Amino acid sequence: MCPMYLCGEIKSIIVIFYVTEVSIILYVLFLRDKTMNLNNLDWGIIVAFFAISLAIGIYASRKAGKNSAEFFLSGRNMPWWLLGVSMVATTFAADTPNFVTDVVRKNGVAGNWAWWAFLLTGMLTVFVYSRLWRRSNVLTDLEFYELRYGGDSAAFLRGFRALYLGVLFNVVVMATVCLAAVKIGGTLLGLTPTQTLVISSVVTVLYSAFGGLRGIILTDFFQFSLAMIGSIWAAVYIVNMPEVGGLTNLLAQDNVAPKLSILPDFSDTKSLIPLLIVPLAVQWWAAYYPGAEPGGGGYIAQRMLAAKDEKNAMGATLFFNIAHYAFRPWPWILIALASLVVFPDLESLQKAFPHIDSKVINDDLAYPAMLSYLPHGLLGLVIASLVGAFMSTISTHLNWGSSYIANDFYKRFVNKEASEKQLVNVGRISTVILMVLAASLALQFESALDGFNTILVIGAGTGLIFILRWFWWRINAYSEIAAMILSFVVAMVLKFGDFGLESHEELLVGVAVTTVGWLLATFLTQPTDQAILVNFYKKIKPAKKGWMPVIEKAKAANELVESEVETGQLSLEIACMIIACFTVYGALFATGFWIYGQTVNALIATAVAVGGGIFLFQIWGRLTR
Repeated sequence: MCPMYLCGEIKSIIVIFYVTEVSIILYVLFLRDKTMNLNNLDWGIIVAFFAISLAIGIYASRKAGKNSAEFFLSGRNMPWWLLGVSMVATTFAADTPNFVTDVVRKNGVAGNWAWWAFLLTGMLTVFVYSRLWRRSNVLTDLEFYELRYGGDSAAFLRGFRALYLGVLFNVVVMATVCLAAVKIGGTLLGLTPTQTLVISSVVTVLYSAFGGLRGIILTDFFQFSLAMIGSIWAAVYIVNMPEVGGLTNLLAQDNVAPKLSILPDFSDTKSLIPLLIVPLAVQWWAAYYPGAEPGGGGYIAQRMLAAKDEKNAMGATLFFNIAHYAFRPWPWILIALASLVVFPDLESLQKAFPHIDSKVINDDLAYPAMLSYLPHGLLGLVIASLVGAFMSTISTHLNWGSSYIANDFYKRFVNKEASEKQLVNVGRISTVILMVLAASLALQFESALDGFNTILVIGAGTGLIFILRWFWWRINAYSEIAAMILSFVVAMVLKFGDFGLESHEELLVGVAVTTVGWLLATFLTQPTDQAILVNFYKKIKPAKKGWMPVIEKAKAANELVESEVETGQLSLEIACMIIACFTVYGALFATGFWIYGQTVNALIATAVAVGGGIFLFQIWGRLTR
C-alpha cells in the first residue's frame, strides 16, 4: 500500500500520461495524410513506439517522486549493463548519424577522428576516474566543487556552473539534437520544424519529468535496441539498392574511393593536422564535450553515481566506450558513403527536397535523405529508432540539467530547507523550460558539424583541470573559474571575430590562452584550506604523489595516519587505459577492413583487438578489487 498523497499523485500522473498519449496519437493520425512517405504500417510502428515509451515512464513514475536521489540517480542501485546501455543510447542522438554523414562527405572516413579521439578520454574515465566518482557519493558532479575546494569561491563556482552548464551549455547541445530532428522530420515526413519538435518533444518531456532517471534508463534500453536494429538493417538495404549497386560497386565508385581511408594521408599535412594530430595530441584532454568530458562529468558522472558500487561504475563506463566506438559507427559510415553516389553534391539534395529551407541544406541532410528510399515497415522502424535516439539524448540532458538547477542552484542558494518533494517539482518544471529553450535555439543552427565545432571551442582549454584536480592538490576554485570565463570569452571572440582561422586553429588558440590563464590564476591565489584537502583525500583516496605536501602536513598535525595513505595503482590504470584504446581501435579498424575486403589488415586489427581483450579480462579482477 502507498501513502494516500502518493497514490493520488501517481493517479494524476497516469491520467496526464494517457491524455497526452491520446492527444499525440490523434495529432499524428491527423498528419498522416499530409506527410510524404509513410503508410499505415509505418505509422502503426511509430505510434506503438510512443505508447511503449510512455508506458515505461508511467511504470517508473511510481518511484521517481519519492526523493531527489531517486529522481536524479534512480536510488543509486543500477547495475553496470543497464547504465552502460543508457550511456550508449544517450550518445546515439538523432544528430549523431547526421554528424557522421557530414564528416564523411566532407573529410572522408578519416574525418571521424574528430570524435574517435575521445576514446582516450573515455578509457581514462573507465580505469582512473569511475571509481573516484562513485566514491565521492555526491548527488551531482557539481556538488564535487564544495567537496574538493570549499569556501565562498567553491559555492560561487557550483552555483554559476549549475546555470552555465545546466542551462546555457546544455541548451546549446540539445539545440543541435533538435536541429537533426527538424531535418529528419522535414526530409522524411514533410513536417514543419514546429510540428516535428512538438511531436518528438512532448513525450520526451513527460517521461523525463515524471519518470526521472530510472524511467530514462529503462526507456534507453528499449530505444537503443530499436535504434541499432534500425541502423544496421537500413545500412544493409541502402548499400544493396539498385542506385548504389551493392558493397563492391559502392567501394569502387569514383567519388567514394577517395573517402575510404580510415587514416588521413600522412603526406598531406593540411588534412593530417586537423583530422588526426590535433584530435589525438590536444583535443581529447583539453576540450570539454558532453559525454566525453576529461575526467568524467556531466551525464556520464551521473550514471556512475547511480551505480550500485565502484565495480559497477567501472563496468558501465567500459561497456559504453566499447559499444560507442567499436560497434556503432560503421552502419552510419556506409550510409554516408552511399549518399555520395545518390546525392553527390548539395545541389542534388536541394533538387530532391525543394520544400526544405535552403539554409539547412548541408551534407548532414544526406543521411535522412537516404532513409527516404527505405521500404514501408523498415521506414517506420528506422524513423521510430531515430525518434528514440532523439528522445534518449534529450531526456538525459533534461534530467541532468534539471538536477543542476534543483540541487546545485535552488537548494543550495534559493531554498536551503527545500523538501524532497519540492526538489522533485523544481526538477520537473526545469525539464519543461529547458526543452522550450532548446527547441527555440535549434532554428538558429545550420549543420551538425557547425554545432559540434561550436561546443568544442567553448570548452577548449578546460579539460586539463578536470583531469588534474583529483591528483594535484594545488588546483583551486579560482583555477576553474578562470578557465571557465576565459574559454567562453575566447570562443565568443573567435566565433564573432573575422580572424580567418580554421576550426582546429580556433581550438588550439582557445586551449593555449585558457591553459595559461588558469595556471596563472592557480599560482596567484591561495591554495584550498588544508582541512578541506585532508577530508577530500580521506574520502576519495586518490594516488598520493600529487598530494604529498598535504599528506606530510596532515601527518605532522596528526590529522592523518600512515594507514590512511594509499599508494594507489595509477601506473597500472594508465597502462590499462592505453591497452584498452588499442583494443577498441583494433575492433573499429577490423570491422572496417573486413567491410573493405582487406583481409591481411583485417586479421592484424582483429588480433590486436582479441589480444587486448584477453589482457583486460585477466587484469580486471585486480583493478576492481
